[in-house]
Amino acid sequence: MKKFLLVDDHVVVRSGIRGLLSEIYKPCEVFEAQDTETATQKLKEGKYDLIIMDIQMPNSDSLGLMEYIHIKYPDARVLIFSMSAENIYAKRFLKAGARGFLSKDSSLDEIKKAINLVLNNRKYVSEALAELLADGSFSDSPDNPFEKLSHREFEIASLLLSGSKVSEISKSLSLQTSTVGTHKARVFEKLGVDSLLELKELANSYKI
Repeated sequence: MKKFLLVDDHVVVRSGIRGLLSEIYKPCEVFEAQDTETATQKLKEGKYDLIIMDIQMPNSDSLGLMEYIHIKYPDARVLIFSMSAENIYAKRFLKAGARGFLSKDSSLDEIKKAINLVLNNRKYVSEALAELLADGSFSDSPDNPFEKLSHREFEIASLLLSGSKVSEISKSLSLQTSTVGTHKARVFEKLGVDSLLELKELANSYKI
């Protein structure tokens, strides 16, 4: 019997994917988590054939969770399922150990294809993402300012964009509040923004 873990803060998304998995893989068990904290607890409770995970969840360090899974459970198969821009996020999550990056805009057939590939120890990327990988579009470029950010800065920028406050990020990442503040200042400087509103506007312009 297949066991799945869905990590997404939207109940409707989890419900839809649960229904799809239950239809394709009979019988199967589907477990759910709404953030990285509950996901970590679920991971401690059992082993899963596939983890399907969103990356933009409130008060959650999704990239940190991906790295934790890759280190703690190296055989775990993770498929990222997100509305976030492939050209910004895919490289980081694939490097962190994800087996695939799938857009929530994908067709039902594409979702099934991605799930089956990752379940069978293969990797999944969309045709558009494959082209980016092939032509080297993932290299640092002034057209992609978020690529200038370090791993930690990118984590903090993502958490800020998800609505987390500095104090919440400090707790989530086990960092001093002053350290988070310093990273936040560097993020703003590297991206050329002066406020959270400008950061969100910049992120929206790159479909993050």
